[in-house]
Amino acid sequence: MKRSKILGLVLIVAVLATMALMGSCIPTDTEGGGSSTIYMIVFLVLIFAMFYFLMIRPQRKRQKEHQQLMEELRKGDRVITAGGIYGVIENVSEDSVVIKVESGTTVRVAKGSVALKREM
Repeated sequence: MKRSKILGLVLIVAVLATMALMGSCIPTDTEGGGSSTIYMIVFLVLIFAMFYFLMIRPQRKRQKEHQQLMEELRKGDRVITAGGIYGVIENVSEDSVVIKVESGTTVRVAKGSVALKREM
């Protein structure tokens, strides 16, 4: 498991434990209810912040990196597709890529299915 995933899980457990402790410390005010509303808002904001930093932000970063990879594809690049096909790019068009595999066969795949570039 990656270090960032472990750190994320530890953060989730710490936030949930803190919320559980805070929930037991909240005074039960049956008449006003104002202080419990503030705690509920704080709890929702913390949950949203946790989702943003652990799920939404890393996904956006991966999307930007993949988009940059798609823009940088050139003829002669060695690539691996999402399906596991290794090959060399023969032709790049707007929405597809022609890849030459080891046997000499050419395969046209969607540009988005190129997973990563291999080093020479």
